[in-house]
Amino acid sequence: MACFKYLSLMAIALVICALLGAAEGRVPFACDPNNGLTRGFKFCRTHVPIHVRVQDLIGRLTLPEKIRLVVNNAIEVPRLGIQGYEWWSEALHGVSNVGPGTRFGGAFPGATSFPQVITTAASFNQSLWQQIGQVVSDEARAMYNGGMGGLTYWSPNVNIFRDPRWGRGQETPGEDPVLAGKYAASYVQGLQGDGAGNRLKVAACCKHYTAYDLDNWNGVDRFHFNAEVSKQDLEDTYNVPFKSCVLEGKVASVMCSYNQVNGKPTCADSDLLRNTIRGKWHLNGYIVSDCDSVATFYDNQHYTRTPEEAVAVAIKAGLDLDCGPFLALHTDGAIKQGLITENDLNLALANLITVQMRLGMFDGPAQPYANLSPRDVCTQAHQELALDAARQGIVLLKNKGHALPLSPQHQRIVGVIGPNSDATVTMIGNYAGVACGYTTPLQGITRYVKTMHQVGCRNVACGANDLFERAEAVAKQVDSVVLVMGLDQSIEAEFKDRVGLLLPGHQQELVSRVAKVAKGPVILVIMSGGPVDVTFAKKDHKISSILWVGYPGQAGGTAIADVIFGTINPGGKLPNTWYPQEYVEKVPMTNMNMRPNPASVYPGRTYRFYKGPVVFSFGHGLSYTRFTHTLAIAPKEVSVPLTSLDALKNTTFSRQTLKVSHANCNALEVGFHVDVKNEGSIDGSETLLIFSKPPNGKWNSVKQLVNFHKVHVPSGSKIRVKVGVNVCNDLSIVDEFGVRRIPIGKHKLYIGDAKHSISVQTKQELEN
Repeated sequence: MACFKYLSLMAIALVICALLGAAEGRVPFACDPNNGLTRGFKFCRTHVPIHVRVQDLIGRLTLPEKIRLVVNNAIEVPRLGIQGYEWWSEALHGVSNVGPGTRFGGAFPGATSFPQVITTAASFNQSLWQQIGQVVSDEARAMYNGGMGGLTYWSPNVNIFRDPRWGRGQETPGEDPVLAGKYAASYVQGLQGDGAGNRLKVAACCKHYTAYDLDNWNGVDRFHFNAEVSKQDLEDTYNVPFKSCVLEGKVASVMCSYNQVNGKPTCADSDLLRNTIRGKWHLNGYIVSDCDSVATFYDNQHYTRTPEEAVAVAIKAGLDLDCGPFLALHTDGAIKQGLITENDLNLALANLITVQMRLGMFDGPAQPYANLSPRDVCTQAHQELALDAARQGIVLLKNKGHALPLSPQHQRIVGVIGPNSDATVTMIGNYAGVACGYTTPLQGITRYVKTMHQVGCRNVACGANDLFERAEAVAKQVDSVVLVMGLDQSIEAEFKDRVGLLLPGHQQELVSRVAKVAKGPVILVIMSGGPVDVTFAKKDHKISSILWVGYPGQAGGTAIADVIFGTINPGGKLPNTWYPQEYVEKVPMTNMNMRPNPASVYPGRTYRFYKGPVVFSFGHGLSYTRFTHTLAIAPKEVSVPLTSLDALKNTTFSRQTLKVSHANCNALEVGFHVDVKNEGSIDGSETLLIFSKPPNGKWNSVKQLVNFHKVHVPSGSKIRVKVGVNVCNDLSIVDEFGVRRIPIGKHKLYIGDAKHSISVQTKQELEN
């Protein structure tokens, strides 16, 4: 999301005033029973149904008041006892100070900073994602109670990490739509609470809808980009995590993006917003623009002739809230010109106030989480969870000769080298706040052994090699070397897509030179959000091991050291394909097609469609122990019940597929069991990745993750895992018209690396 592209001076002044007001402490809650002015208002009566309260409040507002309530810095309405409210807060992986709704200081000097999303996605652990959401919302509520935060958080980012150069890919759960969808639902559920009585702990927001994954590449920026997307790719890739967010996560908000999709700005597309999010998926909440998106499609994309037309198009498409001042400035004119009615504005306002009511913002000081306070922020338990998340997200990519884990008894002095070796802020990535504290990689390793330290490069850009001799001198003296290399926000960030996949500057030279002279094991640690082409290190026999740690959060240094020295057995898996540099030299970021096109020598994207050479594959990740998988119980045939004779008439491709809409999906669960055995001498966690491949046909290039399970298996033990697959959701494909279909025939279900598979035969059957 969401840096202001610009703000009017009026809007900036309002934000400053709001912050100055908050600095004086918690302002009175709306509907305070001590306020005689509001005691008789129906919208303040908590026993009255929310929709009745909402309509009562809207009926008391003037048109100018309504207009100033559909922008992020909503005004106060003193005559109704309503305080101003800032909708824009962020909580991507911890409460953030990006956006004016939340700030740190006083009793809240910091908040728990979890690993960046791409790192926790590598854990493939849904319960962990939900736990993180619960902790973040605890801290968010505490800050709200202390007058330092809001209750509406524009997180998570669930866009597909389609191109490895995308600067914001670090914020996402990776390249796979099923993984992203399950992450989205889990994190949202953690943030929003159990939903009892339609209540919200905080209101989450899934962004940026849709097909948004380019910031600034080769002269094309997000404010001008028209993403040309097929109906097939929109349905089976780009929209999948948003659908899961709404249907499974019950998210309270969706954010439309800056870009156009097939010639229409997403924030002006009624098919995407009103028809899909609110119509097909039944969003119970509000739709918000990315900051200044409405202004963008008027000023930059020239989609409408006048600003009033831009307002009308957005509101009629289904937009409820504008991040930025555009609606505040031009909605009155749109109504006066007859482009929209006041009732159109009322509908948008109703969606906003309903969410605030569900949050308890009109219930007076008797808040459901009023007990949360500064003592509930940066607690020991929260910081331990941040450490656990970092440990679970680390991926062991190479481990030649079982060089890892290192032994403190044998490697008594370790050289710690590299521009990220003593990193602090780099470890928390972007959209972060102020961390409770940091443990750097150097500090973490020093807790185990004596260390000798050299940065080698002054920063990750590594523009010179004049410090390399000092690094080589260390490598010659120590028992082993840990090189902490990679990227930071100067290389990949919002507004900044990468130009290539190699390590920046002279980093590769530093690694190779140190490895050449080192007398002991050389461990390469890559700190980055996006994939890095480290083919040279993969092939170098002097480099014993490679770890990818993402941006591991405030406790990253401890987690890295714990894995290196074997306190923790790594269990992370890559949530992205790691391509060679040659791949991006052939593929423009502007090509949104997922599937390959042999005619144009376009190779396709992600593990699902790209079949060329890779550095490391999606789902790759080693362990210090050895796991074996055995299929225990599995079905051989599944009948697909049809809903009517009409369904038989409408099967296509020579009766090879059936529309999902014609099947009774409730009766189509496939269950099987896998025994996971730890045959090594070390306890460890294993991630079962379940992939499906449809019967042979025009779609036979599709390979899709359909489920995954994280299990902890003690040494020498065996655990049986029950795996559920839904035929309609997991064994279906999407045709070129965007219609989801079930291929009839033999499906393959692969366990992990495809060494184990089962066949499921689907056939048509008419219900009685």
